[in-house]
Amino acid sequence: MSTSALPRPSALPSMSRNTTIVISVIALHVAVLWAMQTGLLRRVAEAVVPAEILVEIMAPPAPPAPKPKPQPQPKVQVKAPTPKPVAPTPTPPVAQPAPTPLAIAPSATAPAPSAAAPTAVAGATTSANSGSTSNAPVAPPAPPKVEMPSSDAAYLNNPKPQYPALSKRLHEQGKVVVRALIGTDGQASQASVKTSSGFERLDQAAVNTVLKWRYVPGKRGGVPEAMWFDVPVNWVLQ
Repeated sequence: MSTSALPRPSALPSMSRNTTIVISVIALHVAVLWAMQTGLLRRVAEAVVPAEILVEIMAPPAPPAPKPKPQPQPKVQVKAPTPKPVAPTPTPPVAQPAPTPLAIAPSATAPAPSAAAPTAVAGATTSANSGSTSNAPVAPPAPPKVEMPSSDAAYLNNPKPQYPALSKRLHEQGKVVVRALIGTDGQASQASVKTSSGFERLDQAAVNTVLKWRYVPGKRGGVPEAMWFDVPVNWVLQ
């Protein structure tokens, strides 16, 4: 029988040592898992909480600082105004009569009057006249000249008003005054009856005639300007 088939006596102690280490590690893991499931680790962690944190949480809040009391304001006493002394009214002095001058006869040796006296008087008069002229009020400028429109110019070639045929047969006559607005171009832009002839046909014919005519535009200060103008139209049967 061969001796090589027998187990080595040193192999058994090494195997038992490794098995012990493995079993210890497994047991430690099992114990940790059991402690986590049963809450034992949580209790241990709660027990290890520092006492300083608990003291800080349970510490009462500090009392509020006292508010400063308002200081009373000093009362200001208003002094009554001191009445001013009234000055006595001065009494006007009594006018003394002027002494009557004594008549003195002219002396033969009295000097002749100086020739410079008339010159001084003349200068004073001239200055007074110039002062009155400078203080005189300045006359306002004259208003600009106004020229009213016209329809009588020969170059306008305005035709005569056409008499309505029915008014001729009915012998209607009268005077119509048409108020028209004459523009700067010499055309009537608006027209209406100001004074009626008493016949509506004659009034309307007059308005139509005025609107067709040409005019010399009105002017203010030489500048053409739109103006209202009264145009008379006479309806007379011949």
